[in-house]
Amino acid sequence: MKMSQKLAAEFIGTFWLVFGGCGSAVFAAGVPNIGIGLVGVSLAFGLTVLTMAYAVGHISGGHFNPAVSFGLWAGGRFPAKELAPYIIAQLIGAIAAAAVLYLILSGGNVAIGSEPGAFATNFYGEAVYNGRSFGMGTAFVAELVLTMFFLFVILGSTDKNANGKFAGLAIGLALTLIHLISIPITNTSVNPARSTSQALFVGGDALGQLWLFWVAPIAGAILAGVIYKMMTCEKK
Repeated sequence: MKMSQKLAAEFIGTFWLVFGGCGSAVFAAGVPNIGIGLVGVSLAFGLTVLTMAYAVGHISGGHFNPAVSFGLWAGGRFPAKELAPYIIAQLIGAIAAAAVLYLILSGGNVAIGSEPGAFATNFYGEAVYNGRSFGMGTAFVAELVLTMFFLFVILGSTDKNANGKFAGLAIGLALTLIHLISIPITNTSVNPARSTSQALFVGGDALGQLWLFWVAPIAGAILAGVIYKMMTCEKK
């Protein structure tokens, strides 16, 4: 595939992830009586990755996430020279999706707010769900560990010795599980592009805390890539 085709696939896939996942959180999670709640939002994020993995994964590899790109690079599955173009495409796709969500929300005469979690932003140190708050350190650990296991699932399910036909299903379900665990902790990132797109429209603390949702997921992804490569003795 040409690089332009790969980048277009990453743009589309990341757009769909943010539009579907964050959109479900913004519009459908809290609707009285018929809202989808945290379980519904978790499923929405998983379904976006599952559907795009089968739709465009054969074109670009279906990263849709800078942390995934770094993890695959660390695992010897992705060339370093393509990291920057992929991440740029992912960021543009995520920001474009957030812009469309903002446009729709604005049309409903609803302000996005600036409180923790507003517009599906990621956060730490503030009590949002059931009055519980998680500090910077615990948020960092959660994002690092969950991203690390997300990459283990990705690396394992796409391994040459695995049944690749079910990789998209495994990856989508893994992301669903990750959200079920961590929405009450950080609103779940494990994806720097997804975090950046929402924070840009909210500003304030969402931007101030954004660094954690880059550093922790990427660190966890790289750690998984290195460990998985050692476990399987894979070579470039």
